[in-house]
Amino acid sequence: MCLGIPGKVVEIFEEGGLKMGHIDYGGTQNKACLEYVPEIEIGQYTIIHAGFAISIIDEMEAQQSWDAWREMAEAAAREGIDLFGEETGASA
Repeated sequence: MCLGIPGKVVEIFEEGGLKMGHIDYGGTQNKACLEYVPEIEIGQYTIIHAGFAISIIDEMEAQQSWDAWREMAEAAAREGIDLFGEETGASA
């Protein structure tokens, strides 16, 4: 099973002969390789796995994915566990 994170392409550039982009993950930006989705354009949404864009999605799909992530984080916090599996002490 792989874990993909939705993000919005905010910049496209070439690095080392590869199509790369800066991806916005709801306020945090990081670099990703866009070679697997060569037709992607600035403003489109993508799923990023291990630093690679693996598919193009629409804004509604991205929002649904962000909502699911938020729900998981909230449920984990209620149980005293953060998304990295560390105890937070919230449950006794």
